[in-house]
Amino acid sequence: MKTKLLIALAFCTLLLCGCASKISEVKNEKYIGKTVILTGTVENTIKIGSLSGYSLKDDTGTIGVSSETLPTEGDKITVSGVLIKDTIFGYYIKVVE
Repeated sequence: MKTKLLIALAFCTLLLCGCASKISEVKNEKYIGKTVILTGTVENTIKIGSLSGYSLKDDTGTIGVSSETLPTEGDKITVSGVLIKDTIFGYYIKVVE
């Protein structure tokens, strides 16, 4: 019984987590501070000291991703993280690892 309850809870969490399928949909004030899940192609990886990140691109746009681990440029990946809006960097996703 507990297993079924946990599965149902996990499914409901995924439905209510502020998910959006396209980058253009995510770049919206209503998603700031919420967990979003996006799929796209990795571009422009960068690592400077302890800071690292990359751009994620789909057919609707590009968004920055701050992450401790860097995928290979050109890979198609799905990323989950919290949407943040910064004065300098604009919208980006902070992956919690």
